[in-house]
Amino acid sequence: MHAPTCHSSVKIKDFFLGKGHPLALISGPCVIENEDIALKSAEFLVRLCDDLKIPLIYKSSYDKANRSSVHSYRGPGLDVGLTILEKVKTTFAVPVFTDVHTPSECRAAAQVCDVLQIPAFLCRQTDLLIAAGQTGAVINLKKGQFMAPWDMKHAIDKLLSTNNANIILTERGSCFGYNNLVTDLRSIPIMAKWNFPVCFDASHSVQLPGGQGACSGGQTEFIPHLSNAAVAAGAHLLYIESHFEPKKGKSDTHSMLPWHQLGDVLKKAKAIHQVVWNV
Repeated sequence: MHAPTCHSSVKIKDFFLGKGHPLALISGPCVIENEDIALKSAEFLVRLCDDLKIPLIYKSSYDKANRSSVHSYRGPGLDVGLTILEKVKTTFAVPVFTDVHTPSECRAAAQVCDVLQIPAFLCRQTDLLIAAGQTGAVINLKKGQFMAPWDMKHAIDKLLSTNNANIILTERGSCFGYNNLVTDLRSIPIMAKWNFPVCFDASHSVQLPGGQGACSGGQTEFIPHLSNAAVAAGAHLLYIESHFEPKKGKSDTHSMLPWHQLGDVLKKAKAIHQVVWNV
């Protein structure tokens, strides 16, 4: 079997991601907390993105398998989580997105979700990549915090071996000593050379891993600056987890952006994107 041709754009629902297309947003609470919060969050994000004319992919995780502490909330689990995501999808006609952590989850998750995410820690896990690719879903492949951007070629090849070229590549920061990340924006044009849409994960790039002891810290004040810089460097999507009251969230409370700040961040990033891509 020949590997599929790589394209500069990927279709999700009724819009395209990538070169020559509008800036898109991936957003939602880090983890699914309950159905009411999921629906409330989706309603806000759909309305905001409709007003700004920014395509939205709603993101929330049914299981956060890589929490710092065994005592941390992980989510409602696969069955309940997918039921909630399906309700969001049908209620608001919005594509939905979640992480997968094991090969056995992929098929069920792909029956509901438009996009499956390979977490950064797992981007070299061959069995997971193959199982996710075989679903035919769009795959958001995060660059590991421990990897050079050019080494993503091997992970890409694993997905392409399944005859699935529906791939998004995501930059989310690199380890910089203990409990810190740094963003090397050279990785965006480097990964773009493989002709897939490139996303910048602003939320996880400002994390301070393990910075709170039993959980990660974060510096959300840098999300606007890094988002603008990433879009200027050529990013096609922004990934900004959001919450109506992040301090009350059950995961990544220090790196989710509050709703009242999200609109201004998107307006500025969209203006930069329009200049960079002339769209």
